[in-house]
Parts: sequence; structure tokens; C-alpha cells
Amino acid sequence: MSTAEATATLEPVESTRFTPSAQGWIARLVVHVLIFGGALLITAMVPGYWAFRISLAAIYAIIGLSLNVVLGYVGQVSLGHHGFVGIAAFISAWYVTTKAGCSLEQGCSLSSFFVATALAVLSGGVAAGLLGLVALRIRGLYLALITLSYGFMAETAIFQIPALTRGGAGMPAPAPDGFTSDNRYAFLTLAFLALVIYIDWRLIRSKVGRAILSIKHSEPVAASYGINVTAYKTMAFVLSGMFAGLAGALLAFRVENVVSNDFDFSLALLWVLMVVVGGLGNRVGVVVGSAFFALFPFILSSFGTLKNFFDKHAIEPELVGLALGAALALFTIISYQGGIGEQLSPLTRWLGGKPFTRHPEEHAAPKGHQRKKLLSRMGLDKSGETPTEESAAVETPSEPVEEDA
Repeated sequence: MSTAEATATLEPVESTRFTPSAQGWIARLVVHVLIFGGALLITAMVPGYWAFRISLAAIYAIIGLSLNVVLGYVGQVSLGHHGFVGIAAFISAWYVTTKAGCSLEQGCSLSSFFVATALAVLSGGVAAGLLGLVALRIRGLYLALITLSYGFMAETAIFQIPALTRGGAGMPAPAPDGFTSDNRYAFLTLAFLALVIYIDWRLIRSKVGRAILSIKHSEPVAASYGINVTAYKTMAFVLSGMFAGLAGALLAFRVENVVSNDFDFSLALLWVLMVVVGGLGNRVGVVVGSAFFALFPFILSSFGTLKNFFDKHAIEPELVGLALGAALALFTIISYQGGIGEQLSPLTRWLGGKPFTRHPEEHAAPKGHQRKKLLSRMGLDKSGETPTEESAAVETPSEPVEEDA
């Protein structure tokens, strides 16, 4: 082979990039308007008890995105997120009650609400950062045990501080002025959810996000390319804690009285299950899965026959949701490793300007490879194999990532 032929062989072949037509973009815009406009219209028109659940769905979605940063992007298991959310909820309630002078009778100003929310976000970031520094050198089940211990410590010690929690009476957290109705507060939580989704989207499309994803695939390979593994893992933990702190503040002002019984291990387990079922690393799937688990107990109790059955046998609908989550998680790991996000990927890819296809290239891997990839993301892969640079490159999403200016 001549030098010219060899050079031509080594030159990359330019692939034709799909570009939707004008009609295609119009169709995508119409679908976007129907989805988001429909969600806003439903939130505005539903009765207050449904709006109350919609706000919980939005808060659960923020918690799911928070866990997804650690579990889906970094590949670390966290079973102590109820500690982050609970501490942030108590701190925000403590500020508006003891420092800002808010009460359930007089209400709470917007300025006090935003200051309390900022303190909650800060507390969540600090707590997660400290835990991340302690647990940086371990992963998998050992990290899960440390985060689980942190959650139990928060339940038995921090949540029992009288000055912070007022014991069994709880700490009041009145809803902010202008958002006292369930429907208006649901709009407020949806606005914060949109902000978290935007931050998460910008993170993954940035150099920091690509560095975090490279750590998930292979820490030695990432370090060999000059990536500070410790710094980026700590950064991911801090961001996850900040999202959890925001969710804690929103949850406090939603219930208007924060008690320690609202944050236990079963809740932390449910949050992990909803991220796994939604799809690790898949933003849309996590949001949809989180909203499903938030609404599922209420939907069950809406049917008279089921409600009578639960009341007769003293079964809590939340426990049914937890059992369903465990079953769906097993089904996801065995059959559909991409979770809800993989099932929605044809639509989400089409809405993003790509051709509609049921079998995109990144989903063409064998099921065994997908299962191993999912367990690796959760830190539970015991094969002992260290991903090579080539395998890390293969697992990296094939979509082009924009460089930040």
C-alpha cells in the first residue's frame, strides 16, 4: 500500500449529520408545547389535593436528579440522602421560625423564604462535601454502608436536637406569601425543578461534566489524563448535596411543619429505587420515575376498592410503593437496564432533533454487557476487571458535546 493510500485510509470519514426539515422542527415544537403547556395547564386546573401531590412529584424529581449526580454520573451508591434532605428541611424551618419571625398565622415573606432556601442549599452542599471527603477512597458497598451510617446518625442524633426540631412537635415552616395555595406552590416547585434540570444539563455538557463521567468509567484512566479525581468527585458530592438541600427546603414549606419521622431509611431506599427504575444517568427517565413514585401511593388511595382493602388490612400505600419499587428495580436490572429513560429515548432523541428510531446505536449492546454496565455504575460489579481506556471511550455517549465558551 502506498503512503498516499495509507494516509487516505487513516483520514476520518465525515458522517452526514441528520438535520430535521422545517416541518420536522415545527412538529417537534408542537410536541414540546403540548407536553409543557399541558403540564402547566393541568397544574393550574386540578383541585388542591392533586396540586399538593404535583408539588411532591416535583420535589421528588429534584431529589432524583440529586441522587443521579452521585449514582448515575459518578457511579457511587448513597443511602444517606434522607439525612441531607432532612437537615436542610429543619434548617430552613428553623430560620423562618426563630430568626425571621414567621408563623403559620402571620405567614412568611418571600425574602425570608429565599434566605431559608439558600441556607438549606448551603447546608446540603457542606454536609455532602464533608461526607464525600471522608468516603473518597472507597466505593461500592463500602460507600453505601458509610452513607447508610450517616443517615442513621442523622435520624438518631441530629433530628433529635430540641433547638432544631422541637422534639415531636416539629418545626413550623409556613408557605411564602403569594404561594400559600397548593396550586401556586406547585408552580413554585416546578420552577425550581426547571432550574435544577437546566443546571444538570449544563453540567453534563461542560468540561467538568465530562471529567465526572470519565471518573465513573475508569478512575485510573481519568487520572492518567490529568483529571483530579478527588476534586471532581468532591464537586459531584457537593452539587448532589446542594440539590438535596433545595428539595429539603421545598419539602419543609410544603408540609409547613417538619418532624423527624418524615425522614427515615425507607424514604432513602425509595429514592434510590426510583433513580434505578428511571434510568441511571438519564435525566428524563429520572424525572419521570421520581414523579411516578411520588404519585403512585395517592393514585392507589384514590380507588375506593383499594383504599378499603388497605384500610381493612392496615396497609400503608407508601409501603406498597416501596415494594413495587423493589420489584421494578429487579426487573430493570434483569431486562431493561436503561430503565424508563431507555424506553423514552426514541421520543427524547426525536425531540432533540435526531431521527426517530427504536434502536439507536448506543442501545445496541448485548443485554449482558448492559447489565454489567448498570452494575458498574452502581459500584456493584465484582468481576474485578478494570475498564481500559478503549472500553471507557466506547461507553462514553456518542452524542457530540458542545464546548463551553
